[in-house]
Amino acid sequence: MTVRPILQWPDKRLRTKVPEVSEITDEVREIWADMVDTMDAMPGVGLAATQIGVMMQLAVVDTSNDRKRRILMANPQVLEASAKPNEHEEASPCLPGVSAKITRPRAVSVRYLDEHGVISRREFVGLEATSVQHQIDHLAGRMYFDRLSKTKRDMLLRKAKKLGG
Repeated sequence: MTVRPILQWPDKRLRTKVPEVSEITDEVREIWADMVDTMDAMPGVGLAATQIGVMMQLAVVDTSNDRKRRILMANPQVLEASAKPNEHEEASPCLPGVSAKITRPRAVSVRYLDEHGVISRREFVGLEATSVQHQIDHLAGRMYFDRLSKTKRDMLLRKAKKLGG
């Protein structure tokens, strides 16, 4: 498959809520395969289709050390979230060189279409839960730094701009 270029902030497509996928087709499977290759090349633990300019609700996540637990999702939606929070350092290849501690629910229950077009429901905990929520944010046109206070967000964006030239 293909490693695709990552959109760079402030590309407007990163602020666009994308439409749902109506069915899992060979084209969708090819996009997922490219997304996995792109995620592995970053390296990262997740990727949303919008990050490569594909305006569809598709995401891939793999937090395993051996990179053999790929989760391919279309139209992922959080159904339930734990009250217990988890803080994790998050970043995005769309805004290289910076990261921030983000607090999200430690566990989430997510409904999505899997690679066979079957509606699935799965529980995610820890880093997997963080990555899934991060990708769902991308599909809704949000970036991780939107979860920061205005002051911290402005500092992060200034630092990123300085690093980017």
